[in-house]
Amino acid sequence: QLQLVESGGGLVQPGGSLRLSCAPSGFTLEHFAIGWFRQAPGKEREGVSCISSSGNRTYYTDSVKGRFTISRDNAKNTVYLQMNSLKPEDTAIYYCAAKLFYTDQNMWSDFGSWGQGTQVTVSS
Repeated sequence: QLQLVESGGGLVQPGGSLRLSCAPSGFTLEHFAIGWFRQAPGKEREGVSCISSSGNRTYYTDSVKGRFTISRDNAKNTVYLQMNSLKPEDTAIYYCAAKLFYTDQNMWSDFGSWGQGTQVTVSS
């Protein structure tokens, strides 16, 4: 079964930083666009950031622009989400998922191989 595994979540104070990692189980990431999503309690899942297979195209939802950075190291078969200046409203379970093509339209559709998620809690 092709699946992604997230790690790096935890409890952090407001203004702090975390780096999430997304690694595959059973396949290589280099040919896939990767998206990060999050779901807060009582809310729908939302797309946070996406990176193309080559890493030369990225997208961020407005609420994280300037604070989060997505990157990938295809040699290490890993995608990262660096999260700085964290706010309580960033608290959520964060998931990564893969799709074949990075697209500007329907950015958040056609993702698969979802991971189990990693909890991020921002609280003092």
